[in-house]
Amino acid sequence: MVSAQQVEFNRAQPDVYGDAHPKALLRAIQEDGDRLHCLENKHIISVDHLDRDVLIQLFRLAAKYESNPARFSSPLSGKILISAFYEPSTRTRLSFESAWHRLGGDIMSITDRSSTGIAKGESLQDVAEMFNNYGDCVVLRDTSVESIEEMIHSLRIPIINAGNGIDEHPTQAMSDLYTIFKWRPSLLLPDSEAFSPIKIGVIGVPSQMRTVRSLLKMFTHFPRIVDEIFLLYDASVEDAVSSEQLAQLEAAGVKVSIGHDMNAVLPELDVVYINSIAWVGESFETYGKSFKLSTDSPFKPDAIVLHPLARGEELCTSLDATPHNWYFSQARGAVFLRQALLTCMVQRASTVMDVI
Repeated sequence: MVSAQQVEFNRAQPDVYGDAHPKALLRAIQEDGDRLHCLENKHIISVDHLDRDVLIQLFRLAAKYESNPARFSSPLSGKILISAFYEPSTRTRLSFESAWHRLGGDIMSITDRSSTGIAKGESLQDVAEMFNNYGDCVVLRDTSVESIEEMIHSLRIPIINAGNGIDEHPTQAMSDLYTIFKWRPSLLLPDSEAFSPIKIGVIGVPSQMRTVRSLLKMFTHFPRIVDEIFLLYDASVEDAVSSEQLAQLEAAGVKVSIGHDMNAVLPELDVVYINSIAWVGESFETYGKSFKLSTDSPFKPDAIVLHPLARGEELCTSLDATPHNWYFSQARGAVFLRQALLTCMVQRASTVMDVI
């Protein structure tokens, strides 16, 4: 039975633990809104296609939205988002839709492939042709790696890859890095005394986890912030990371070490990123049952833990009330990062830039 005391709640309680406010990040980046205009005629398919300076300005705009969310309520008024999720999703779909609604736009949402012409055999190219007439931007999640590529040939409006099979999830990686920069804005100030590269542990299987694959790609745009990446996965997993991705990291100057003993390296890590859900064929599978984080794990005192969620046994709820918990901030910040990205892609960035 729920008690009368339990039905009361405190609105003043912070959404996240730790010092996750973005104002310090906002101060660390000088605004250069002109860099964001390149997103007006660009699809967001892969982290490989992103530009470091554009990302920094996106992070600043996201921090502006998060610092004062009540200030911005209508930049997307009159614009329509087509939210097409042909694979189950909670956080990503609701995050994009929340971002669009918060900026005053309207949404058409598809959550079941069987309710569309695709179920009758309609091609994705023809679906894309129809989308041109119905909306101003498309967010697509699909179980197929090829789905995005099939659609872009017919699209005359921008599309965002919200996860295509095991391939990529670029806006998740943007949100991950936005969280890291909120945690330590000095990483964007390489000439300051406070600048110090970080050691990062990535627990997951890049060959099967699009979040991990995209995050590793993201670090190639910011190699100076990385002292070393420890890629950790179960020794029984074959072909966990491709030679191409390792070569990409090496070419960018990112040092990568591969290991299977998480607790041996945890005391060295500043950031611990863990995921366990991976694609196998048309369904999900959980990897790395031996990797579990809890308050008993040997963290550095100021280390933070990130997780794309949804979590399983690998991330104990005992960490939720500790300063290591930045995964809730990570999920919250994703809304503001997507607000920033969507604003730029539908040609409304100029409406939210500061007037000098």
